[in-house]
Amino acid sequence: MRSRTKSREYALQMLYQADIRRPEPAQLLQEFWQEEDPTAEVKDFAEQLFSGTVGHLEEIDPLIAKHADNWDIKRMAVIDRNILRLGVYELLHMNDVPPKVCINEAIELAKRFGDAQSSKFINGILDAVHKAHARVS
Repeated sequence: MRSRTKSREYALQMLYQADIRRPEPAQLLQEFWQEEDPTAEVKDFAEQLFSGTVGHLEEIDPLIAKHADNWDIKRMAVIDRNILRLGVYELLHMNDVPPKVCINEAIELAKRFGDAQSSKFINGILDAVHKAHARVS
């Protein structure tokens, strides 16, 4: 598995725990890394994704809600909601990652961790967010 893909997996796991348990982010990071032993590169990117996503939730959640027709973000599956959060954060704030890569990586996370319909759901919302909020290069 590529290092950035592994980082996204770790970031998703941290976001999932944060959504369920609601600990302080610093406490969650400390506890999480006690169970895992990644390379420094993987750990750094995972923490960047996690911290950035958590730090921008007030911006991210309304965007997801806006583009998730007939879906209340609080009623979405926890895993889907957090894949979307991670994907939207990458689309909007990770200028070194092409949008197509952001979306494809989120779809792969959905296939691995979500249910049978998750990947289509994630793809539709992230594609809509990308089209409405495309980065200026």
